Amino acid sequence: MKNKILKISLVATLAVMVATSCKKTFLDENLQTIRDLEYYKTDAGIQQLVNGAYHQVFATPFNGEMAFSNMCYGVDEFRVGGDPSNGMYNSYGNTFGAFITPNNGNTVAANAQWDNLYIGIGHANMIIENATASASTADAIKKTALGEGYFLRAYNYLRLVSQYGAVPLKTKPSTAVELEFTRATPKEVYDLIIADFTQAYNLLGNGGSPAKITKDAAAHFLAKAYLSRTSEINDSWNSSTKAADLAAIVPLCDAVIANHSLAPNFGDLWRYTAPNGANENLREIILSAQFTSDLSASGSNTQHLYFVSRYEDITQMQRDLSGDRPFSRLAPTHFMYRIYDMQNDSRFWKSFRTKHKVNAAAPTAPYVQGDLGIMYVINQPGDTRFSANLLNNSVVYSGTGKTIPHVYIAYRNGQTNDIGWNDTRKFPSLNKYMDGSRTAGFNDVRGLRDITLARSAETYLIAAEAKIRAAKLGTGSYSDALVYINTVRARAQYANGESRSAYYDGGAAPSSAPQSIPPSFFPENSYYESNNIPVTTAASASLAVTNIATLPASDEYIINLLGYSSTYDRMLCFLLNERSRELAGEYLRWQDLSRTKTLIARAKAFNPDAAPNIQDRHLLRPIPQTFLDGIQLNGVALTGAQKQAMQNPGY
Repeated sequence: MKNKILKISLVATLAVMVATSCKKTFLDENLQTIRDLEYYKTDAGIQQLVNGAYHQVFATPFNGEMAFSNMCYGVDEFRVGGDPSNGMYNSYGNTFGAFITPNNGNTVAANAQWDNLYIGIGHANMIIENATASASTADAIKKTALGEGYFLRAYNYLRLVSQYGAVPLKTKPSTAVELEFTRATPKEVYDLIIADFTQAYNLLGNGGSPAKITKDAAAHFLAKAYLSRTSEINDSWNSSTKAADLAAIVPLCDAVIANHSLAPNFGDLWRYTAPNGANENLREIILSAQFTSDLSASGSNTQHLYFVSRYEDITQMQRDLSGDRPFSRLAPTHFMYRIYDMQNDSRFWKSFRTKHKVNAAAPTAPYVQGDLGIMYVINQPGDTRFSANLLNNSVVYSGTGKTIPHVYIAYRNGQTNDIGWNDTRKFPSLNKYMDGSRTAGFNDVRGLRDITLARSAETYLIAAEAKIRAAKLGTGSYSDALVYINTVRARAQYANGESRSAYYDGGAAPSSAPQSIPPSFFPENSYYESNNIPVTTAASASLAVTNIATLPASDEYIINLLGYSSTYDRMLCFLLNERSRELAGEYLRWQDLSRTKTLIARAKAFNPDAAPNIQDRHLLRPIPQTFLDGIQLNGVALTGAQKQAMQNPGY
């Protein structure tokens, strides 16, 4: 059963409650219903504190635009779609810095992520201190709550060090206003992260996944922390720990993999039908941010709004619940169309919506509701089937014999460059967060789906990357990574008897509220129109890689474009491409490219918004100006020079 998230009031990370007194009057009141900090020293209080921390750390970032702005923008996978509210996070332009110049009221402030993470650390510190001091002998306190506290602190610090590098370490709850801070080195921060995840791993059991933090969740993130510490962004100081870190990763991953088998079909992960439905509790999922239909208890998940293309602003179409409310923030770049084997790898076709039904109230003849109204053809460079002057209604749909009112082609008239369609509001929509179960109609922003924070497909790829890095150090072979990568790729193949054009996403999940507008959801993709091959239900060709000297054609294209030649660089590039194929849009990409120091080359190559502006300094985020303006040294506000010394280079 999904945990009910409790909303509780906590003292802010750096503030304290100050008691005030007043003269005694004729009325003395003794309010008994408000709990002070003493309550959080009791067993019940500690457990409520943990529940509140779950909500703050895992759920809060996904109620708004902070998560994708910091973790999905500015990379190779996505660019700004039809709305630039947070476009500065993608373009790295002159409105991006320690203070964010807002485009509008939706723009995420520079300090939003920083503050959110430190509030989570404040909660974790209270859990650790109170659970440690508790006289309770119950495992629920001395093991579970304490382990959760260590995990939550490490989880927040891993995010902080990945985004900002050196950051202040805070390991005790505040008992007075604190204004003086220094930045700990990344080494010191990683030492704490790894110690905390290790504590969590030793204390926690494996019950309650994916709603609860478990031993396997601690193992997955401990492996990720080791991998991050060994990555290129830390090469100036990590030589003494690198070999031991790499040796520790694979046993951790193997233990997690043993308990969390991959879902048989990649599409199962996105086959959302209802809150707490089967796809939210697959064995593959290790940890998730929990949302429920009880919006008063959990807040809401708004990520369904942001990866969706505009569809309701053209003829034959109108907005409906299944098509979602298209905020249109993130459009896939052509990198996403380049990296898949579109004939044999099902992951693109199960991750992106490429067809929509006609659903206008009064369609223009000869169209009727239910006809195919929009199609995205994701063909490959050099395809000459579609002329440069292609009219929207010149492609015929074989199912009805009618032309399709709106057709968008990735590569027209033999085109080989990645110019794409001219309207950035129109693109295949990432379906991983679509939510047709929303209860207040097609304009409702309150999503009910869980957000996956860790799944074992990524665990396989963490182990594979560790093998690649170990081979560079002279331990093992680069080919050792293939057993992990090929397991993930094998799941991506089409099975014998599987319909390659069948499509489902969470937009088709039924709502409890009656709907008066016909759905635009179309249970079919554009696989055959894009690939131009005969219909088949045979198993697809194997995606297994057997020779690291000859990688798949899509990977060789990326490798050559980026100018890689060494075996290590080629294999790391292949691994990062595989992470995109499997994990696109799952709030991991910015950190992956930053830590491997491949962000700049990939953004320049594939993100036309970022390419003109991105520089070395963008491997880390700027320290927020609000923090620098608010702290002191020896009781005095920092000078401009002192603030600059506290800032990351280049900002």
